[in-house]
Amino acid sequence: MRLITTLLTLSFLGTTAAHAEMKLTSKDLTAGKPMADAQVFNGFGCSGKNTSPHLAWSGAPAGTKSFAVMAYDPDAPTGSGWWHWTVFNLPADATEIATGASGDKKLLAGAVEGRTDFGMSGYGGACPPEGHGPHRYQFTVYALSQDKLPLDENAPAAMVGFFVRANALDQATIEVTYER
Repeated sequence: MRLITTLLTLSFLGTTAAHAEMKLTSKDLTAGKPMADAQVFNGFGCSGKNTSPHLAWSGAPAGTKSFAVMAYDPDAPTGSGWWHWTVFNLPADATEIATGASGDKKLLAGAVEGRTDFGMSGYGGACPPEGHGPHRYQFTVYALSQDKLPLDENAPAAMVGFFVRANALDQATIEVTYER
């Protein structure tokens, strides 16, 4: 009965115990808009700057012990999409990643970048096949219940995704587009 009363009280106040209001913003990405050339891959026929975007988040739920960021293209013609970036073991007091942090190695102490589908660790920007139409790029920050995932920079994105989702308390996403 006490739990029901607590949940009803929290519901009345406009919040719930199970779901925080995480938000993700960026100085470099605008939801629903095309990605700038700065965040486009430099290779595979693309000539962008391959600069990782600024990401800032707020509203993580109580109990958050670390964060992870994953960038994914669900429209890649692979049958399984394309992973462009995985960053995990970001400390619980982190609230942002600076523009270019991946390439300049300015990530927070302890943070690890896993392998992308380009076969390397670090940020790999957008580069859809020419004439394939617009692709969606989903940048998601996850609040995690663990302070460290048992992975290193050689971890493939699917494995990072498995551990991230198994330990996620909440998440927030910005989706942008790009085509060539």
